Formats: sequence, structure tokens, C-alpha cells
Amino acid sequence: MKNLYKIVAVIGLSVMATSCFDKSSPNYQFFPNMYEAVPYETYSEHKVFKGDVEAQLPPAGTVKRGFVPFDIPNTTDGYNLAKTTLKSPLDSLSQNTEKAKELYTIYCAICHGDKGDGKGNLVKREKFLGVPNYKDRDITAGSIYFVETYGLNAMGSHANQLSQEERWQIADYVLKLRSEL
Repeated sequence: MKNLYKIVAVIGLSVMATSCFDKSSPNYQFFPNMYEAVPYETYSEHKVFKGDVEAQLPPAGTVKRGFVPFDIPNTTDGYNLAKTTLKSPLDSLSQNTEKAKELYTIYCAICHGDKGDGKGNLVKREKFLGVPNYKDRDITAGSIYFVETYGLNAMGSHANQLSQEERWQIADYVLKLRSEL
């Protein structure tokens, strides 16, 4: 008999607990800021740090880790300076022709063609016109690196996609392709 009372009590409590549940309205949130965070813009004005900004700006003159600044300006004079003075810092052990070919195929061949003749897939489909043939240009490793870093005419910069070493490898590979044309 005692077991029957216990079973009835458990069933009664479960019916009472589930009868108050309403799916159309949510339950009470104990810590609402954990579920619905207050959004802040990165450099907006808030009383978090001194100066009433959310995040601190880096001090003037700082350079992010792993980045080496390119001191030649993005001008025509800068291009001519790079063309005459910049030399590849890669030695024979650092040059990897297979990797350079792979990078060239990914980033350059779509416009410049696999052979550097200016007949890539986008040129064949007439998406871009006037892509130069490497044998028609007076280029050096420095000028190629400059154009990869800053871009020129319709070509955009590849500095965000490629590291400095990868850009120098591509520059050496472009000179190899130019010698084969």
C-alpha cells in the first residue's frame, strides 16, 4: 500500500510540474547577459579603458609580429627604384621551383597564362584584356616583387595572400618563364 501511495505521489507531482510548462513563452533567464550579450563596436566610446574606448590603438611606430615593412613607396619613382635596386634575398637553398610554380599557377596563371605569354583563362574569355607577355616587358626581380606587393593597373596587390618569401619565389619563377619565351 505504501508503494501505491509513492507511485501516486510521483505521478501527481510530475503532472503538476508539466502542466505549468508553456512552450509559447520562455522560462525565466537567471543570467540574461550570458545569453544576450551587449555588443560593442571595436573602437567605439565606452568607459572600459582610459580614453573611453573599448580597445586600445597600437602605439605609433609599432610593427605586427612577423611583418617586415616595405620601405619603397607606391609611386612611379618607387617602381623605378625597385626595378633598379631590389635583388632577390633568396639564396639557392631557399629557392623552391616546385613551390614557386604552384604559387604562380594559383595566383598568376589565371591572367598571365601558364607560360607567361599573357594568355590565361580570363584573357581567353575576354574578362581582362591587355595582360602583358613577359618577353615584351623590361622586368627585373625587383619590379616583379614591387608589382606583386602594390599591384599595377588592373592587377591588384597580392601582399595579403602571399608572404614576402613567396613573392620573391614567384618573382624568380617569372624571370625563369621570361627566359623560356
